Amino acid sequence: MTIAHKILVLNGPNLNLLGKRQPEIYGRETLDDVAMECMRLAAELGLSIDFRQSNAEHELIAWIHEAREIVSGIVINPAGYSHTSVAIMDALAACPCPIIEVHISNIHRREAFRHHSYVSNVATGVICGCGTQGYTLALRHLAADLEKAIR
Repeated sequence: MTIAHKILVLNGPNLNLLGKRQPEIYGRETLDDVAMECMRLAAELGLSIDFRQSNAEHELIAWIHEAREIVSGIVINPAGYSHTSVAIMDALAACPCPIIEVHISNIHRREAFRHHSYVSNVATGVICGCGTQGYTLALRHLAADLEKAIR
């Protein structure tokens, strides 16, 4: 990759508790572990990464607005906001870049209310049920698409 593309990786509510909260569902890796692996892979792929987490919907929306014209892609794990936030969906819809939605668990094998994601309506792609590897799959996909776009 010849151009350092910037990717925003956003994490929604309760992901700061990753590794501690329901490890039987979400695993034992912490969000710091995920961030380190994403940064390692991003460097390998020639990407620049901005990795963030917030429990506050308005903060996630503000970060999406800030990123609109300065990132080449967004990876988002909206967590519980997937199923409730039209506002996050609307903010993402205003972004011209590719958006990959990531869920650590398979939301379709869980409670019925988790089966619908507003974010999926505007995402370029959705990865769920692959554990924290979903983040690296998303980065690899974005890198491949961005490489094709500059050829």
